[in-house]
Amino acid sequence: MVAQFQSGITAEASQDAIFLTFNQTDQPDALPRIRAMLAAVPALQQQWQAQYPDAGLHLVAAVGTAFWPLLIDGQAPALLAPFPALAEGERLAPATPVDLLFHIRSDRHDLNFQLAWQIREQLAEVAQLVDEVHGFRYLDSRDMTGFVDGTENPEGDQRAEVAVVGDEDPTFAGGSYIHLQKYIHRMPLWNRQPLQTQEDTIGRTKADNVEYASSDKAATAHTKRTSLKDADGQSIEILRHSMPWGNSQQCGLMFASYCRTPANFETMLRSMVEGDEHQQWDHLLKYTRAVTGQAFFAPSVSGLQALAG
Repeated sequence: MVAQFQSGITAEASQDAIFLTFNQTDQPDALPRIRAMLAAVPALQQQWQAQYPDAGLHLVAAVGTAFWPLLIDGQAPALLAPFPALAEGERLAPATPVDLLFHIRSDRHDLNFQLAWQIREQLAEVAQLVDEVHGFRYLDSRDMTGFVDGTENPEGDQRAEVAVVGDEDPTFAGGSYIHLQKYIHRMPLWNRQPLQTQEDTIGRTKADNVEYASSDKAATAHTKRTSLKDADGQSIEILRHSMPWGNSQQCGLMFASYCRTPANFETMLRSMVEGDEHQQWDHLLKYTRAVTGQAFFAPSVSGLQALAG
């Protein structure tokens, strides 16, 4: 029987999202209560979807890589690994591990807010909120830089093929490796750049979202540094569920990668931060910086439910 994955892993893009991260507290009953709460996530999602069937609501629960062996006895996903912290001069991809992630998304901010509040109340005393970031669709699916985001995402059945663990790790089939980074954009600096510089930095036109021909892209263009192939010439893919975030003081991108292997995200990150053998790195990093970096595994629906035992 094919393992059922959490629906939010492959669901189409939403209008609104909330990213909640938590760390376990020192309460003596913290672990069993966290297990019980995670086990109830599939039923909790079904309850909200039944009540608001047109909202496109999804909830993905995931466990931090360092927290996994504390929370779950026995085996771990085959490729479970900490976030790959990188530093190359001023270019940083820091690791800021946390224990739990709840990725809520729908087309209604009010529902996301209510569900986030409910999750926080259920985890009261046993898990402390580390960060709460509200993401939103900006214009016609653009990043705060003004460029369309997520154009390289797989479509249709390919989304599950890219994002969901399969027979290569049968015990954890139906799960997904998640990497989460919070980027803060240097908007004043970015906005001072001429349009041509911005487009060359991305490797795509801004207004009409036309990608440069490969021969016209600089080796430092964002689309060049992240559109990669493996040794067999196959595209290295991830499923992005990134969303802009911001307030009147700062803004950026919550970058969320879902994949059946953590290797794809790490390869892309190294290409951006460290660059290639010619030291050609992603010049978009002149204008944005990552302030968090976290790695998680989102178990299958049955994997979550089994925590009740």
